[in-house]
Amino acid sequence: MYNWNMRTRIFLAAVLLGALFFSCGGYKPRKLNVVLITIDTLRADHLSCYNPGSVKTPHIDALAEKGVLFTHAFAHVPMTLPSHTSILTGTLPLYHGIHDNYGFRASDRLITLAEFLKARGYSTAAFIGAFPLDSRFGLAQGFDLYDERYPSKNTRTFFFPERRAEKVINSALSWLDSHRKERFFLWVHVFDPHQPYDPPPPYDRLYEDDPYSGEVAYTDAQLGRLFDYLREKGLEGSTLVVITADHGEGRGDHGELTHGYFAYNSTIHIPLIFYAPGLFKPRRVETYVAHWDIFPTIAEIIGEKPPRQVQGRSLLPALLGRNMGDEEIYFESLSPFLSRGWAPLRGLIKDRLKFIDLPIKEAYDLRRDFSEKHNIYGTPKSKEVERELFRVIERFSKGKLQAQGVSRGDLRKLLSLGYVSGRVRSRGKFTVQDDLKTLLPVHLAHLKAMKLYSGGQLEEAIKLEEGVLKKRPDFPQAYITLATFYKAKGDIERALQVFRTGEKRGIQEYSFFTFYGMTLTEAGRPEEAIKILKKAISIVDFDPEAWNYLGIAYWKAGLFDQALQAYKKALSLEPNYALVYNNLGSLFLSMHIYDDAARYFKKALELDPTLAAAYNGLGDCYEAMGERGKAIELWKKALEKNPRYALAIYNLAVALEKEGRPGEAKKYASEYLRLMGRNIPPRDRARMERILRR
Repeated sequence: MYNWNMRTRIFLAAVLLGALFFSCGGYKPRKLNVVLITIDTLRADHLSCYNPGSVKTPHIDALAEKGVLFTHAFAHVPMTLPSHTSILTGTLPLYHGIHDNYGFRASDRLITLAEFLKARGYSTAAFIGAFPLDSRFGLAQGFDLYDERYPSKNTRTFFFPERRAEKVINSALSWLDSHRKERFFLWVHVFDPHQPYDPPPPYDRLYEDDPYSGEVAYTDAQLGRLFDYLREKGLEGSTLVVITADHGEGRGDHGELTHGYFAYNSTIHIPLIFYAPGLFKPRRVETYVAHWDIFPTIAEIIGEKPPRQVQGRSLLPALLGRNMGDEEIYFESLSPFLSRGWAPLRGLIKDRLKFIDLPIKEAYDLRRDFSEKHNIYGTPKSKEVERELFRVIERFSKGKLQAQGVSRGDLRKLLSLGYVSGRVRSRGKFTVQDDLKTLLPVHLAHLKAMKLYSGGQLEEAIKLEEGVLKKRPDFPQAYITLATFYKAKGDIERALQVFRTGEKRGIQEYSFFTFYGMTLTEAGRPEEAIKILKKAISIVDFDPEAWNYLGIAYWKAGLFDQALQAYKKALSLEPNYALVYNNLGSLFLSMHIYDDAARYFKKALELDPTLAAAYNGLGDCYEAMGERGKAIELWKKALEKNPRYALAIYNLAVALEKEGRPGEAKKYASEYLRLMGRNIPPRDRARMERILRR
């Protein structure tokens, strides 16, 4: 028997551990650059490397052909913000606490992949395609640059502000030009496949009957520019590229049109590709993996130990050709529960059996039924996975980092599920009537009403949404939507009645009060608006939008000091909020402090060059300072950005009349009357009609 002393034992144990950690196929860690690409709303089966009969995506395919493609990768949540939080922290929503796109902010105590790499000498930058990943939600931690220069508003009601992949890639390439000689971590998020599906030419024509696929093809072409850059600049051999999606898209599977409602494979099965030339042999891996594995895999590839918080596992053995067993994959879809009070959806994939916990329980054998057509719940195996789900929830909720600023209402709901205490509760609270499958017709009617509104069928949209509220009067978003329809109709009093009805029925959701207060402000009732907006802020005090609207209400009420403080609070929460700078400009314009007003309008335009209101306000400043020529140029610029911007049209009519240009003045006066209809204040109508008579 060998008589090893303690020092020898420790040394041999360390050698053995190191051998286990780095001996896979003779792998030696390399300090590679890291490029993480997340494609929003991309179904795996809409890449031709996953499904040869689908959209042709040659640029992603080329990387997949030379890299490692995971055939069975899954998201934990079919929503943008929660999924990206899992990707960037290596943890489940059970731990990081982000369960929806709204009402949550990642805790500063989380260690993000950017913070981890920055501490190891990497320059870090993120280029974001749309609002759900705005810095206000906490994922900018660790990034030297967090580029989120999408427009302040989407011109289409009900959709997120976004920018096309081309602009995201342009900004990313510009940053790479000045940082390519450094070790870098680059995160590129492209949003294009997300609804509304609106691919640019020529993809709009090539995919006229399938615009979603057109968005996918366009996104692939734009990412090709990034891949070409890495190759042409000699960076390809020293860079690890990871490609994934945050979630998929329903596209009618199981009746779901988009995502964020159910959690079938159409919305949680995602692509996952690792590419590093010369590092891994090309292969397809069938092991079941998930988003939480990306962080620890990147860490081990570069020879670093991931933080203790990380709950996923490194996939390096699989990348190197070793067999890895499938892991248990937790998933959830809690947005309908949090925003509507409908049944919470939670589930687990174990041994390739998928269990979905709802009042009407479901289980699917993914080996034979990946499309989830045949519910086999009730088998001994499905009951075993059901029991394991709740053990997983309790195990991974321990030490939970509660998301920052969660509303009291959401906190109570999460507590009822055991997501705060760590003990599972209230499994029998919901009935078949609360099941998402039972409520799918209500959900689809709500979506159809919004589509009718977008298509100009306002009366049909109103009728349908009123039917939604008759069936589910506990649906906060339906009140907001119906009120929006009535405002579009020019009936702001009816819109306010919708909000009053919701309030009487006990709706206590912060976005409901935010939109209610905004509508009161538009109706010329700022004092009432202030009271309602304070209710919103008492529920969620970290939403800069509510503070911005409160500032507008104070301004309309003539309470300039309070308005200034509200705007400052909004900027403390979102320093690059262009609309707040625009509103500060309007505030100082009201106080006849024109230099400060102009400065704020210019800052707004620096952040968002598409913001018509800021061009209009800056024009007002120049008019007040006696520079009408500049003012007219700026008002016309406002109309270039938004041809229906009524204030600029009015200003041009008045200014051009004063300039002795009656023909042009009449054109704008006529357009103003046509655009505003019966919503014109009597004084403004009289002035426009006087211009037309002259």
